[in-house]
Amino acid sequence: MKTGVLLINLGTPDSPSTADVRKYLREFLMDPKVIDINPVSRWMLINLIIAPTRAPKSAALYKTIWTDEGSPLLFHGEKLTKKVQALLGNDTPVVLGMRYQSPSLKKALIELRDQKVDRIIALPLYPQYSSAATGSTIDELNDLKKEIKGLPEMKIIERFHHLPEFLDAMIDVAKQYDHTQYDHVMFSFHGVPERQITKTSVELGDGKCSFGSCCEVITDRNKYCYRANCIQTARELAKRLNIPKERYTICFQSRLGRTPWLQPFSDHVVTDLAKQGKKKILAFSPAFVADCLETIHEIAVEYDELFREHGGEKVQLVPSLNSNDSWAEALRKIILAN
Repeated sequence: MKTGVLLINLGTPDSPSTADVRKYLREFLMDPKVIDINPVSRWMLINLIIAPTRAPKSAALYKTIWTDEGSPLLFHGEKLTKKVQALLGNDTPVVLGMRYQSPSLKKALIELRDQKVDRIIALPLYPQYSSAATGSTIDELNDLKKEIKGLPEMKIIERFHHLPEFLDAMIDVAKQYDHTQYDHVMFSFHGVPERQITKTSVELGDGKCSFGSCCEVITDRNKYCYRANCIQTARELAKRLNIPKERYTICFQSRLGRTPWLQPFSDHVVTDLAKQGKKKILAFSPAFVADCLETIHEIAVEYDELFREHGGEKVQLVPSLNSNDSWAEALRKIILAN
């Protein structure tokens, strides 16, 4: 049986131009899993407010992280795909697809179909399960299965934050930093509205998240709870790195709008640590497997500036897994196990 592999990431604008960033924002934010409000209100919010006002600002930020190779998220994804392909061998084709923009999931699936695979393993590269990222990607894959004729059976790996292969690859990157030389460690995850976690709990039949102690331990009832997934990720990394509980904080970044989002907020944590007299912070972003605007700019630039404004000296970002050899090997093991 010939198996094909589809690696999936969220997506990136085709260029840092305002037009391309606006196009990306519209596709991304119009997804009902991302902004889960009334469709008419969502259309008005995005097309009349967010896209026109945010696109020029976001384009300026994208220009600061764009390289000669293009978007970091895309070129790391392409390099990673080639490395995983080399590890698995040519009999197991590996392709990259993005949930939004290029290369599209549709194009990737057609490419695998045309290579006559009997089975597809789809791996969304989001370690922790969330409805906005994982759930949306699964919905899109299911829609494309109905649309594209001749697709073989597909297995979707829905989360991998708990797998030792992923955690060990993270530790391999972290080893370049001695956390004992920093006053505090922060594990900053991408935030989501609390209502999305509540909805996921209802849809999947899990116990309702109370945003408290219910997330302390992963069980069959909360294994699709994003907050619980994040807490487990941070604790496993801290355990492997021997970071005492009192020396790290789990927090959430990139909130949008006024509705309740997961707390504590990363920017508030940075400010509070500076006011406490902390001088150096080591920052992990374990929700991202490839560096992007949220890591390269939001953490390494914005949070560093915020920290300095309140008396701190340095916020040091631990790079994402990107296209490291250890990450490619981890994916090989995860794929073979499935």
